[in-house]
Amino acid sequence: MLPARRLAPLLRARPPLPRARGYAEAAPGPAPMALTFASPTQVFYNAANVKQVDVPTLTGSFGILASHVPTLQVLKPGVVTVHAEDGTATKYFVSSGSVTVHADSTVQVLAEEAVTMDMLDLATAKSNLEKAVSEMAAASDEAAKAEAQIKVEANEALVKALE
Repeated sequence: MLPARRLAPLLRARPPLPRARGYAEAAPGPAPMALTFASPTQVFYNAANVKQVDVPTLTGSFGILASHVPTLQVLKPGVVTVHAEDGTATKYFVSSGSVTVHADSTVQVLAEEAVTMDMLDLATAKSNLEKAVSEMAAASDEAAKAEAQIKVEANEALVKALE
């Protein structure tokens, strides 16, 4: 058993219990997400506040919201959807590029080529896909086959997005 003088400092070190309970402070809302989305020929968004961005990447498609974990991904051919704060959604087709999500809720989407979906035509996309498939079949060396394979993949994604 411990002597009383050794127990006294332990008993006095306890903080006093609160006498009244209060309400917790309200949790802060999510920080706005600033999107910069551009291609070499056009800037679509320049630090614009948006609600969500959906992107196709080599590791799969995913949505980005404010306070998303920082990441760097490579875009694959597909549809980037930008959800504005008012709830409207705008879709763009991208050929390739990168997406960077920063810790401060800023997002950069840099595309090699990007166009709004209303600028594309399904019949033309199907025709281009057929040409790319025939180019791949006729390719004689590895470089030509690889180039044709890229055209096939991009056109397949384009046809899928338009259907």
